[in-house]
Amino acid sequence: MVRGALGLIAIVVLAVGGYFAGGYFGLYGQHRGPGEISGAQTPREVIENRTLVQSAASRQIGVAEPKQILFGDLHVHSTFSTDAFLWALPLNGGDGAHPLADACDFARHCSAIDFWSITDHAEASTPRRWQETKDSIRQCNAVSGAAGDQDLVSFVGFEWTQVGRVPEEHFGHKNVIFKGLEDDEISARPIAATGVATDTIRGSAGLLPPILPVVDFSNRQAYYDFKRYMDDSRSVLACDKSVPANELPAECFESAPTPADLAKSLDEQGLSPLVIPHGTSWGFYTPPTTTLDKQLTAEMRPEMQSIIEVMSGHGNSEEYRPWRAVITDEDGNFMCPPPSPNYLPSCWRAGEIIRDRCAAEGQDDAVCELRAAEARQNYAALGVAGHITVKGEAPEDWLDAGQCKDCFLPPFNHRPGTPAQYGRAISNFDDPDNLRRFNWGFIASSDNHRARPGTGYKAVDRLRTTESGGAREERFEVAPHKDEEPEAASESIAQDQALAQAGFGLMEVERQSTFWTTGGLAAVHATGRNRDAIWDAMERKEIYGTSGPRMLLWFDHLSTDGQTETPMGGAVTQGDAPAFRVRAVGAFKQNPGCPEHTSDALSPERIEALCAGECYNPSDERHLITRIEIVRIQPQNVKGETVDDLITDPWRTFECVPDQAGCTVEFTDLEFAGRERDTLYYARAIQEPLPVINADNLRCDYDADGNCIKTNMCYGDYRGDRGDQCTALAEGRAWSSPIYVTYAPSEG
Repeated sequence: MVRGALGLIAIVVLAVGGYFAGGYFGLYGQHRGPGEISGAQTPREVIENRTLVQSAASRQIGVAEPKQILFGDLHVHSTFSTDAFLWALPLNGGDGAHPLADACDFARHCSAIDFWSITDHAEASTPRRWQETKDSIRQCNAVSGAAGDQDLVSFVGFEWTQVGRVPEEHFGHKNVIFKGLEDDEISARPIAATGVATDTIRGSAGLLPPILPVVDFSNRQAYYDFKRYMDDSRSVLACDKSVPANELPAECFESAPTPADLAKSLDEQGLSPLVIPHGTSWGFYTPPTTTLDKQLTAEMRPEMQSIIEVMSGHGNSEEYRPWRAVITDEDGNFMCPPPSPNYLPSCWRAGEIIRDRCAAEGQDDAVCELRAAEARQNYAALGVAGHITVKGEAPEDWLDAGQCKDCFLPPFNHRPGTPAQYGRAISNFDDPDNLRRFNWGFIASSDNHRARPGTGYKAVDRLRTTESGGAREERFEVAPHKDEEPEAASESIAQDQALAQAGFGLMEVERQSTFWTTGGLAAVHATGRNRDAIWDAMERKEIYGTSGPRMLLWFDHLSTDGQTETPMGGAVTQGDAPAFRVRAVGAFKQNPGCPEHTSDALSPERIEALCAGECYNPSDERHLITRIEIVRIQPQNVKGETVDDLITDPWRTFECVPDQAGCTVEFTDLEFAGRERDTLYYARAIQEPLPVINADNLRCDYDADGNCIKTNMCYGDYRGDRGDQCTALAEGRAWSSPIYVTYAPSEG
């Protein structure tokens, strides 16, 4: 009997062990596909009414022959992206997969936008996922109706996700979007970057502990599926780099280390997609001291990047500032700068944390000041992961260090050498007779990772319409830079000891999550509701971005005879004072819930799960435009010219009379002829404040001098109130594309 019992126990142990071994080796994981589109085409009368209402508003403000202004989102991820899949897992409080089909239904029926593009990360793509992506977008487009008058135009794209460990190797992220839907109009493969992001995905180590299916047994299938996802990602063999892209097999994994290599592959395939930089000033992965200058060389093909995304749900990458997170001495060594107005460097705060700990131990002032100086230097030398040089640090310890305090919805750890304003101010002098400059038009988008394009219509459902999230329980928290029981030390860790830990996984996840908003929208002035018209508008840069509200915006250069207008994104040449006109109309106020046509298209369960019961549902009343701001930038025309003196933001501000019909202003730059230099101008239309998720990001308590003394962060993990939308009032805004005025002396 004993022998039989022992045998039974052995069988059970072997069976259980075999089961979990099967999970470890990936036997149970299932491929998660693109899902099924369930929503029908938006009724034609709904689309026609939108067009008529907008046309009436355009004519009321004086636009005689209005093009249609269409709104879209050109930056969207599904769970075909690794980070999106991770955030959807149960340990992160996720609510399951977010396939491409969800994005199609959300764009059509929840956010009711006019166009969108999928831009999943190329670094995790496989031939199967790429084929499913193309097929799903084609299906979404097929629902849209006649080719010349669609309710929703869908584009295929991918994200080239490059992260460099040092400034010289960092080029940032770029979305690549294709006009057509046929195979010969789209890249044969998504083209990945090289560097930290790709190494993390393609490397041999897993992103999650293999014990998770045991620890969280009831959700084990989700972890098995993720392992299958990662195994599939790593199974694709790398392409032969010596073979031209147009001769490579579709089944290999292609990578491009730099923008030049990305452009080369696209050229070899005979493709001319939109290449859109985004998140250029996001500091959670951009090394301090990084600038855009190295991307302005002929080799890097800056002419391929005709549009830049100035804002997303990760923050606003428009604004330049003169301060720096880290500076270098004459020998190139990193140093910590002192605080500036509206900016406290994180390296400086590291010194304050260490000084306070040192004083609490009873050390004398000289010792504590020396340790503070060492802490500042250690942080500055390490860069992005500098916080790990302070042992036992907590997110609250940093207060508002590293943040732009006077920027509109800033990104986390804003890098002022990489925003759109800086890029439009610099020049490349390799050929003194033909200065090379970025010539970007401006858009915004969401960068939503839960298959929800165009999320900015209402401040709801924070954990799905923004990237906020995190471990649902403390036991699932992943913080690789902390010891199991971190000890608050009064001496910082030297950079040579901490450097081995630095990498993509050591970002300040907790603090950055409080900066995530619902993001913005791209707007185009199109001649029709179709693919060609939208694409043509983007190519001529008659486009603008908004922070989420569907504001109507026109910005035009006026000819001297007052008869000819050059719209935003255009260029003119003259020697006398240029004149301009800005017209702006506020977005519609929103009714609660969803319109009837959404209820007709989707089941109540689908509306609740996908839209959180709240859709774009405009009333007949508009928000007011409160002011118009004009930004003036004079690009460098002398090598070494500091951009601090070339960017004037704002250059002019015009207060608007409250009017539902909108606001119109005209202005002239009387200084232009006397300066005798090229100048660009763009307009910002500012709308009355509305609640915005995480608009107050760190939610500081301030002392009498305006210093942050305590943060009240809006956590997305187990520490936060998952029902709290964490809203604060913020002014909505729209950014026009610039108009470029080349100076040429007037004849006579």
